[in-house]
Amino acid sequence: MARIEPPRTPNIPPHIFPLRTRQFRVPKSLSALRHRNYRLFIVGQLIATAGMWMQIIAQGWLVYEISGSELALGVVSSASAIPVLLISPWGGVIVDRVSKRHLLMITQSSSMLLAFILSALVFTDVVRVWHVVLLAVAMGVVSSFDGPARQAFVVEMVGHEDLPNAIALNSMTFNSGRIIGPAIGGVLLVTLGAAWCFFLNGLSIMAVLISLLNMNLPVSKRKRESRSARQQLTSGLAYVQHEPELRALLLMALVFSTFGTSYATILPAFVDKVLAQSASAYGTINAITGMGAVTAAFFIAQFGERIPRGRVLAGAILIFPVILVVFAYTQPYYLSLALAYGLGITFMLVFTLLNTLLQTNLRDELRGRVLSLYTLTFFGFAPFGNLLVGSLSEAIGISPTLVLSASVSFLLAALILVTTPGVRRLI
Repeated sequence: MARIEPPRTPNIPPHIFPLRTRQFRVPKSLSALRHRNYRLFIVGQLIATAGMWMQIIAQGWLVYEISGSELALGVVSSASAIPVLLISPWGGVIVDRVSKRHLLMITQSSSMLLAFILSALVFTDVVRVWHVVLLAVAMGVVSSFDGPARQAFVVEMVGHEDLPNAIALNSMTFNSGRIIGPAIGGVLLVTLGAAWCFFLNGLSIMAVLISLLNMNLPVSKRKRESRSARQQLTSGLAYVQHEPELRALLLMALVFSTFGTSYATILPAFVDKVLAQSASAYGTINAITGMGAVTAAFFIAQFGERIPRGRVLAGAILIFPVILVVFAYTQPYYLSLALAYGLGITFMLVFTLLNTLLQTNLRDELRGRVLSLYTLTFFGFAPFGNLLVGSLSEAIGISPTLVLSASVSFLLAALILVTTPGVRRLI
């Protein structure tokens, strides 16, 4: 009897991938996981994201504990975003020119080093607010390259067919870490102190480095680029300028990050002064927000191809500030948790759908440059919102500041949707 050879990997149906001698069917909501490289990537990201969220909540609480100032919280948040504002467009040019995997290994190693430095400063009890500010600036420089590289790298791991699903799973992973990280970080912050949160974040980044080293990527034949970096940057800007829907999506990212999500900057002070709660409650609110975000990300992963993405984006970006206004004057702790869950849902719908609609409506050769503009608008302009929220909250109070910020976010987002109706028709 002739020996029957098992089918080769390329002939495996779309949602089945081999593992040893068995085959596992992947649900459509997880279709990107049929790619081995992406499975490695997502595991590393989950571990590192949990560590990053531990550092975020510990850093916010540490700065507020040292300074007792909402403005100091705004300054630290702004410090990490200002380099993104200045460097990220050039970062996109670099992303389109070099190996994204090699660039990510450099940026992730740099992030690990910065986390260990902050940990050492706190362990030795010499940390000051200006130390945190300088390290935040350095982290902003790293993020200017890491952000667009990480996003542009996804299509190399999964291809165009599974790209929307991979973006949704990335968001789900990011916010799963947002649940795990604050939950662990809140306990560590109370029991062991902020230094251990920073140290464990540094260790968690090793998971990303290991995943990148173990990927099997095809050798890419890069087209030799004859244009200068400045010419490449100009071509990317011109491309976006002539695509009204892409331009509108980037403007929505700018408005949402500057006036919508800036509430997170003064969240430690909100928990302390408005809710009269401790550091553990701060971690819990972050975790509940993350649960809402995971819920939304799973919804997009499951039904993303069947929903009118543009219309859902339009609804979410207008509902988010309404919830934030109610949240601003909520004093009962458990009601604030419910509202935080709603903020997480609407935030993730906006965040994921902006990314998905951008990535599925741009040209591959310009991917790094366009995504660097997304990094610029979503993260680079945030310092202005963070500083404004931090200074206003000291001048007029925390709750009035949140209401004012949410109102501006609502009005500007509505204006963009009215002037560019094509956004609502995107799928």
